Amino acid sequence: MDLLEREAVLQDLSGHLKVAVGGLGRLALVRGETGIGKTAVVHRLARLADPHVRVLSGACDPLATPRPLGPLMDLAPHLGAAARTALTGARAGTCRSDEVFDCLLTELSAYPSLLVVEDVHWADEATMDLLRHLTRRLPSIPALVVLTYRDDEIGRTHDLTALLGTLAGYPWVYRHDLLPLSRRAVALLAAGHAVDAEQVYRVSAGNPFLVAAILAAPAEPIPATVREAVAGRLAGLSAPARRVVDVLAVLGRRVSLSLLAGILPAPEEALDEAVACGIVRTEGRTTEFRHELTRRAVLEAVPEAHRLCVHRQALALIRSGPVAADDLALLADHSEGAEDATAVLEYAPAAAAHAAASGAHREAAAQYARALRYADDLPADRRTSLLEGHSQACLLSSRLDEGVASGRTAVRLRRALGDRLHEGEDLRWLSCWLWPAGRTAEARQTGLEAVRVLEGLRPSRELAWAYLNLCQLACHEHEGVAVAAAYAEKAAALGERFGDAGVADQAHFHAAAARVLCEGAGWEDCERAVSCAMGRDLPVDAGFMALTLCWLAALRHDAARTTAAASRAEAYFLDHDLLPHLLCARAWESWGLLNRGLWSQAADTAQEVVSHPGALPVGEALALTVLGLVRARRGKDQVWPLLEQAAGLVDPDCLLDTGLGWEARVEAAWLAGDHELVQTEARRGLAALAERTHPWLSGPLACWIRRAGGTPPQVPAAEPYALELTGDWAGAAARWDGLGCPHDAALARLSGDAPALQQALAAFEALDARPAVARTRAVMRARGVRPIRRGARAATRANPYGLTNRELDVVKLLNEGLSDAEIAARLYITPKTAGHHVGAVLTKLGVHTRHDAARKLHPPEP
Repeated sequence: MDLLEREAVLQDLSGHLKVAVGGLGRLALVRGETGIGKTAVVHRLARLADPHVRVLSGACDPLATPRPLGPLMDLAPHLGAAARTALTGARAGTCRSDEVFDCLLTELSAYPSLLVVEDVHWADEATMDLLRHLTRRLPSIPALVVLTYRDDEIGRTHDLTALLGTLAGYPWVYRHDLLPLSRRAVALLAAGHAVDAEQVYRVSAGNPFLVAAILAAPAEPIPATVREAVAGRLAGLSAPARRVVDVLAVLGRRVSLSLLAGILPAPEEALDEAVACGIVRTEGRTTEFRHELTRRAVLEAVPEAHRLCVHRQALALIRSGPVAADDLALLADHSEGAEDATAVLEYAPAAAAHAAASGAHREAAAQYARALRYADDLPADRRTSLLEGHSQACLLSSRLDEGVASGRTAVRLRRALGDRLHEGEDLRWLSCWLWPAGRTAEARQTGLEAVRVLEGLRPSRELAWAYLNLCQLACHEHEGVAVAAAYAEKAAALGERFGDAGVADQAHFHAAAARVLCEGAGWEDCERAVSCAMGRDLPVDAGFMALTLCWLAALRHDAARTTAAASRAEAYFLDHDLLPHLLCARAWESWGLLNRGLWSQAADTAQEVVSHPGALPVGEALALTVLGLVRARRGKDQVWPLLEQAAGLVDPDCLLDTGLGWEARVEAAWLAGDHELVQTEARRGLAALAERTHPWLSGPLACWIRRAGGTPPQVPAAEPYALELTGDWAGAAARWDGLGCPHDAALARLSGDAPALQQALAAFEALDARPAVARTRAVMRARGVRPIRRGARAATRANPYGLTNRELDVVKLLNEGLSDAEIAARLYITPKTAGHHVGAVLTKLGVHTRHDAARKLHPPEP
């Protein structure tokens, strides 16, 4: 696993080592909880050390009777004869400890050294004395001594605590805390794995060991390595301490000491032992497991009868006093654990509503699902309300199939109850989510049904939202400005009548969006509407509009606006826990990167979406299409399986409406030289667009027909396509250049003169677009145009190894010992792109390892 977010401590330790080997010895304490990565850090430090520094490493062991001077025994084979003799004598009892200490000091004085002693929380008394003796004399010794220990396992009476107190007064002693990984680091590590990165972070709390275990076995609820590690730590606990740990596992992650005392009288001493074990911690008047995954591993081993008893005790204790909103989820959990159905139906819906109001949609979905498991005997209207809440929470937390299923059931029940108002509202909500599910035909049919039901009643806020939904669909399905505007006007009028600013804002936004799509005007109106919704803290409204803005920019190939819209949307979705929106925004971002010619980054971003289990079908289809198109443009295989997989996720109309799916199939056929398939696919797409007027959809299909030697029909075409279709390749290329789309500009120049063909060839070569390069060369040969041989760029020629500026940046970071993920974070690129750069550096330098590459350009000082 990559070593992330340890750059600062490694830099500090490297600095200590440099000072120490110069003659001013230092001691570094590296501390953190179990699994935090202490060993990984000291191993990386050892690899970073100059070859003339001797590295000595020993460790203490968790033995019932620790080995006397155990770490020194590990070092013995690497020490001189005098030190080995002294150690042999110490083991036989014929040599005093101070003689051994003096021999080690002599060894360290002779050579610049890095001495690592790991896990000193398990050290024996003699080793503790050695460390006291050594530390006091370090300033005159050319050595850095690094001690690692678990700070979650030492209490006030631990032997190491006394040693640390002794070391506190020495100014040459430095302390370094290793903290859990951030959400961003966990997301980087999880990229490419079929896991929910947020869930991984939540159950691991950023502990690297737990993260690695989950990623190594993503299908296991509790990885075997975690289960074994937890069992090992619990094995040494006394029976009372083990009872405390078991009860805490049943009670949940954060438990008040008063609740614990209500179940286990006088638990203080046993709790102290559990805390010293490092598996739980206390903070103020509460205690909790350090990691949710650890709690689950403990809970797995607690007998069912014991769980039932603890849940019933906890339920009774919590209900006996005032119940706060934050207690609702806990009460719902204990109610189900206590097998009290009445209590579940009292607390789970309330907990769900509280979570939904707080924006915690996953928690809300889980609580509604809990209530529904006990709802069979409820009155129909109450059960339907639970289904509606469950549907909304699921749809907002990427559980699309569950959300749609609950929504459909709610519609049937409302219809059976004769509740037309709520039936219409449920139909509208269902329609709203069927489009991102890729079911465009069903979305439209359901949306129209919602309006039909609600128009049969008196005017209402629900009807306003139903009109708005049809306005959204008209925009997404490119039905034209007039249709979108008509629905927008009806929605806005009712929204204003009933004082609903959200529906009025969205109506104006989507009317403006339709103008942007068809006429190119109205972008500023769209941006203002999104900013207004975000400012009013309307996350769902703002979410849909922000996503539409990303789509508009990407569909119009506007590189700068796509980047800006995606960046703002992603930040907002992260802040408001809108996972499905976030993944869709990243899918649009991958398309924007593709348009900008950043194909590796586009593929990496698309792969993140495809690998995430919570991706919506529209976002996943778009990401798969980007992956397929990158492969096609680079001349790789397995293009059509990706494109067919994308097409299978959504309706054919949705594939066309999103703007990339159908065009990608046509381009892939052109790159493969299959002009007949180009004509067939492009004309099928145009036929599907016959009743719609969107120039950014029909324009590219017409151009592909022309590029394949056909005569396209007269269709609406956006400016750059229209210019190419009329023969103005120069105007089209200039327009593409202005939009920041080098690949599109090069395609337009294929119809141009000799200099234009030279420019196209250079652009395709820079993009590593091999099939396009081959086609361009064929066109040049047919027209008698000779390609101009170009040397390396000036910056590359100036470097004796032919390294580019970016590759030189990578070498500098290799010199710091950084991983691909760490290089990516520094250079604001993806880990996969960083890996490509590292591979290129190794090839150009003619070396095999990253360390050799760093030393070749940055040799150590003599």
